[in-house]
Amino acid sequence: MRSVKTLLASAAMAVGFAGAAAAEDPTKVGFIFVGPVGDGGWTYEHNQGRLAVEEAFGDKVETVFQESVPEGADAERAITQMALSGADLIFTTSFGYMDPTLAVAAKFPNVKFEHATGYKQADNVSVYSARFYEGRAVQGHIAGKMTESNIIGYIASFPIPEVIRGINSAYIHAKKVNPDVQFKIIWAYTWFDPAKEADAAKALIEQGADVILQHTDSTAPQAAAQEAGNVITFGQASDMSEYGPKPRVSSIIDDWAPYYIARTQAVMDGTWESVSTWDGIGAGMVGIGDISDAVPADVKAEAEALRDALSSGEYHAFTGPIMKQDGSAWLADGETADDGTLAGMGFYVEGIEGDIPQ
Repeated sequence: MRSVKTLLASAAMAVGFAGAAAAEDPTKVGFIFVGPVGDGGWTYEHNQGRLAVEEAFGDKVETVFQESVPEGADAERAITQMALSGADLIFTTSFGYMDPTLAVAAKFPNVKFEHATGYKQADNVSVYSARFYEGRAVQGHIAGKMTESNIIGYIASFPIPEVIRGINSAYIHAKKVNPDVQFKIIWAYTWFDPAKEADAAKALIEQGADVILQHTDSTAPQAAAQEAGNVITFGQASDMSEYGPKPRVSSIIDDWAPYYIARTQAVMDGTWESVSTWDGIGAGMVGIGDISDAVPADVKAEAEALRDALSSGEYHAFTGPIMKQDGSAWLADGETADDGTLAGMGFYVEGIEGDIPQ
């Protein structure tokens, strides 16, 4: 897998090069978004990356986007239309766009495609994602330390490896610092639906959760926690700092801008090739939002130390001994998980209750 740092190194002359081709038509870069650009989370941050491309290249690029595109057949139609409109490079920014992206790419071999969070590549299709599970480890540590009820609620979107990895990582690190912790998980089957997300948060709070984690994109769980009082939350994909210093005590922040700039430059250079990129805190693709003063100073220091160890590679979020939920062995003492297992993760670790939906 290629790192963002490697990609950026190859695009070091991005802005200067852009100015050298003034007579050429602008490179057209398209984005397909699963939610509205104002969702405050996932799509908001991808759109910030789009705006960064515009800022970096000026009139050398033209960006276009379509928001709130459902996964499935609607996505294939939207991607096709964007390719027909003359896009040179198209970023499709949700897991459920994977097969539609491949289908459209086969019909437009001269268009470059980049699919977020998937695993299927083609000659003109790259894949990219971030190691969000590293951020979940930091959240789990804070959650395990701060819960008073020992019940942590988790709003999950879809039962795919990315989401399952996050649940496992958060649980492992909460359990390390609080052996009595329990996770209660609600599957919302949506990336962005404020009403569903609010209902899920309220249901978890009614079950005794005083910490809410979310793998959905709206700020509705933050609002529900604020209304309930004495419940802490974490921003998802974006800082969501308007709910700080409490309930939102920290966040995972996705920074796509460097990747989008590098990949756009590669198309402009004629050096674009299909790559697989999976970066985390160390490369800057995953950021840990400000840890608020609602978090005790010693817990904040521990969380920052964990963040730094993950960033440097000194520590891996999945380090044994870890058993699977069914009691079978997975990682021996000191052993770390390989990327292949993580990429296809379809099991809970020992201690998590309930089944993963099929």
